[in-house]
Amino acid sequence: MVFKVYYQPDLDRNPKREYTQSLFLEAASQPEALALVQANTNFNIEAVEALSDAALVYEQADPEFKLTTFS
Repeated sequence: MVFKVYYQPDLDRNPKREYTQSLFLEAASQPEALALVQANTNFNIEAVEALSDAALVYEQADPEFKLTTFS
């Protein structure tokens, strides 16, 4: 399943909506997606959202869409 993770790139700053960014990744469950991001980044994670098929198609229409993979 593909998840959209909303995050702030800096843990030291007070979160502001206008600085929220997102990434997409494949994981078996929402807790696994959260754990992957926490283990591989220093982001302040706001939310993890499972994408429906329709939402995924919509997101993939953006030319900058890419799935994030962690090594």
